[in-house]
Amino acid sequence: MGRIGRIDPPHGVREGTRTAPCISLRPRARYALPGATGFSRMDFNLTEEQQAFQTTARDFARAEMMPHARGWDEDEVFPVDALRKAAALGFGGIYVKEDAGGSALTRLDATLIFEELAQGCVSTAAYLSIHNMAAWMIDRFGSDDQRRRFLPKLCTMEHFASYCLTEPDSGSDAASLTTRAVRDGDAYVLDGAKAFISGGGVSDVYVVMARTGIGERSDAVLRTAMGERSDAVLRTAMGEQSDAVLRTATRGPKGISCIVVEKGTPGLSFGAPEKKLGWHTQPTAMVMFENCRVPAANLIGQEGEGFRIAMAGLDGGRLNIAACSIGGAQFCLDRTLAYMRERKQFGSRLADFQALAFRIADYATELEAARLMVRRAASAVTLGEGGATRLAAMAKRHATDAGFEIVNGCLQLHGGYGYLRDHPIERVLRDVRVHQILEGTNEVMRLIVSRDLLGN
Repeated sequence: MGRIGRIDPPHGVREGTRTAPCISLRPRARYALPGATGFSRMDFNLTEEQQAFQTTARDFARAEMMPHARGWDEDEVFPVDALRKAAALGFGGIYVKEDAGGSALTRLDATLIFEELAQGCVSTAAYLSIHNMAAWMIDRFGSDDQRRRFLPKLCTMEHFASYCLTEPDSGSDAASLTTRAVRDGDAYVLDGAKAFISGGGVSDVYVVMARTGIGERSDAVLRTAMGERSDAVLRTAMGEQSDAVLRTATRGPKGISCIVVEKGTPGLSFGAPEKKLGWHTQPTAMVMFENCRVPAANLIGQEGEGFRIAMAGLDGGRLNIAACSIGGAQFCLDRTLAYMRERKQFGSRLADFQALAFRIADYATELEAARLMVRRAASAVTLGEGGATRLAAMAKRHATDAGFEIVNGCLQLHGGYGYLRDHPIERVLRDVRVHQILEGTNEVMRLIVSRDLLGN
């Protein structure tokens, strides 16, 4: 299997300032029907290049992930070697630019890859999605120096990356985060904690969202309003009420910045690994900052741009996690079809019972609808279309809900065997369940869609 790569012009479309491979969800050919003068045909076929790296991902998943997935899950193994082999094929920086070692592919291309990888191991594919999201943020919003410093080792997965947004007291309400980054000379001093961080304690690079400003008002405005008193003086002046007042003042997306914190930085520590229902192949832990001094050169973008960077990353992350749900569901559906053709009850194959056959028809229909929604949204995100965030939220909500229901239904059709760890469906069920929660809960996806439609 060779390394994947971008497709050069003239067969490209523009994504920002770089060339991205042609995506086929667009009108391409024209033909005539009786009584018609001709019309555009929507071409849903993948390009030869897309089929090639889809096949590469499929072959890798079956050779390097699928045979080991059960053992990884049971022993809670973080499969470093397998991840680095995936990176050698270009999967460590799927939409990072080539000059930094990435593959420079599109969001649609990424969904094709993650759907295939998830059939090998949902949990490992999901971690790879998070790593790619963090790398893309540095590539898209970082300076040339930051790109040179961080991205080459992230693209080879010599270094692993984590995305740090969620906090113990700010989950769906991400804009209420309270982790602080105070400028002190040529550094930022971070204090706070992040929760449910994939790769926590293992990753080498943490892309952290922290508050450098105070809510709707900048530090400069606050100082003007209160004399020249610092936060420390404010706390002294306000006594026990200071923390509550500051916490209230710091709510909202303004003043949030994006900072890279490297493993080994003094003041960076980690909680104990969380014991989870699924996702056993990726460690999850709290990431804590206590007087953690980080070079100011690690600020990604400008101060106050962090929330926008975080939300931009999540558009792609939602598509990838949706693709992982589709891949997990397809894996289970394929095995259920084979099982129903062989398993007999009451003298007949399960495949011959119409009620069960209709359920399979519904699962296949929901899966295909989810796949089309994800690819449509991926096209919109790549091209920067208006409504792309809404489409990504729609796709994530539908694909992750449908994915879980399909996997759960496939387990039911296997009866007691489906509940045993000797069969893989129970593992996939445990892994895809969290997809309805992370990258924004599906309730938040509904909020995003309804706000966009209603203009709220």
